[in-house]
Amino acid sequence: MPVTVIVGAQWGDEGKGKITDMLASEADVVARFQGGDNAGHTVVYGGWTLKLHQVPSGVLHDGALCVLGGGMVINPRTLLRELDDLQEKGALRARLLISGRAHLIMPYHVLLDGASESRLGAAMIGTTRRGIGPAYQDKAARTGLRAYDMTLAPADFAAKVRRAVEDKNVFLERVYGLEPLDPDAIAQEFAGYAERLRGFVADDSLAINRAIERGERVLLEGAQGPLLDIDHGTYPYVTSSSTVTGGALAVLGIGARQVSRVLGVAKAYQTRVGEGPFPTEQLGEAGNRLRGTGQNLWDEFGTTTGRPRRCGWLDLVAVSYSARVCGLTELVLTKFDILSGFETIKVCTAYSLDGQLLDSFVPQAESLAKVTPVYTEMPGWTEPLGEARRFEDLPVRAQDYVRLIEQRTGLPVSVISVGPEREQTIIR
Repeated sequence: MPVTVIVGAQWGDEGKGKITDMLASEADVVARFQGGDNAGHTVVYGGWTLKLHQVPSGVLHDGALCVLGGGMVINPRTLLRELDDLQEKGALRARLLISGRAHLIMPYHVLLDGASESRLGAAMIGTTRRGIGPAYQDKAARTGLRAYDMTLAPADFAAKVRRAVEDKNVFLERVYGLEPLDPDAIAQEFAGYAERLRGFVADDSLAINRAIERGERVLLEGAQGPLLDIDHGTYPYVTSSSTVTGGALAVLGIGARQVSRVLGVAKAYQTRVGEGPFPTEQLGEAGNRLRGTGQNLWDEFGTTTGRPRRCGWLDLVAVSYSARVCGLTELVLTKFDILSGFETIKVCTAYSLDGQLLDSFVPQAESLAKVTPVYTEMPGWTEPLGEARRFEDLPVRAQDYVRLIEQRTGLPVSVISVGPEREQTIIR
C-alpha cells in the first residue's frame, strides 16, 4: 500500500506545504487533488521561499512527478506565471502532469466571484475572489472548460472559449450590470496558454495507478481543510471542493485499498481566514500574539490573499472531527514554536451549547456560532523550540501538551514542526 495522503485537520493554513515538501523527498509521485490558486503552500529550503498556489509542493525534488489532479480548478494565466517564476529560480526540478479532467478558471469566473461577494455584503462568505466557486459551479452544471479542451485543435479550442465567454456575458450584463468581456481577445489569450500547457495534459488516474503497480511511492496533497469541506465543513462558509481523504481518492481515481497512511496536519493552535464561526477565536492579546506582526514568514497572514488570519486556542473537538471524517492514522503538529512564552495555554476539549456539554463537533454553522468552548488549561513554557530535533529536547511542559493532544484524539503525533525550515522538524 504505497499511498500516503496529507490533509489538513482544521480550517486550512495548517502548514501542509512544508510537510508535503519534507515527505516528497521519498516520493515518486506528488499529486495535488483539489482546489485552485486560492490555496497557498509555503516551502522554505536552501535559501528559497516558494509560495505555491497550484503546483504541488514536491516541485523541488528531482525526478518526482508532480500532478495537478482532476479535482482541481486551474487558472492557466496564474499557473504559467507560477511555473515561470519557479523556472527562473531554478526550483522547477520535478516533472509536471496536468489532469485532463481538471477544470479551467476563466476571467468571467473571477468577475462573477467578486460580484457575488460584493452583492452579499455583510453576508459574504469571505472567498479569495479567485473564481474558484464559479468554476466549480460550471463543473457541476456540465458547462465548464477542462484541461482536455486545451489539447483540441487550436481553432476548436478557441471556438469553445469564445462560446463560453458569450454565454457568460449575458449573465455578467443582465444580473450584475457589468461590462461584457471580449470573446475574441480571451479566445486568443487562452489559445496561447493552451499552446504552452497542452504537452503536460494527460490522464492522472492512469499515471498514478501505473506508478502504484510499479511499487512507487505516491503522496497525495490536499488544500484547505476538512472544516472547509463542501459537505463536512461549516457550510456555507466553506470551499467548493471535497478536502477530505475520500474526495482525494474519488477525483484521482485511486482505490481505497492502496492507502497506507493518512496524515492530518494541525497547528498547535487554531486559525481561520474569512467569515464563519470560530469557537476558540481570541480577539485580545492572545490572538494578536499568535498572529504576529506580519514581518516574519511564519506570521499569520494569508499566503494567497495577505489577509490577517483569525487566531485562537487549539480546538481538539474540531481536530477529532477531522480525524473521523478523514480516517486519520496520525497527526502532524506545526508551528509548535509559536506557543513559547505563554504563561498559560488553553486547549478546547468540549463545547457547551444551550446548557448541554458536547464532546463532538457541531458542523451546522448557526449552531457552532453559539457554542462556548470548554477549556483545559496547561502551564506554558518559555524556552524557544527552534533547535529541538528530538521529542526529548522539548521542555517537559511542551511534551505534556503533545501528550494531551494524543490522549484526546486517540492518534499519535508523529511529526512536530518547530520552525519554517525543512530541518526544523521532530520525527517521532
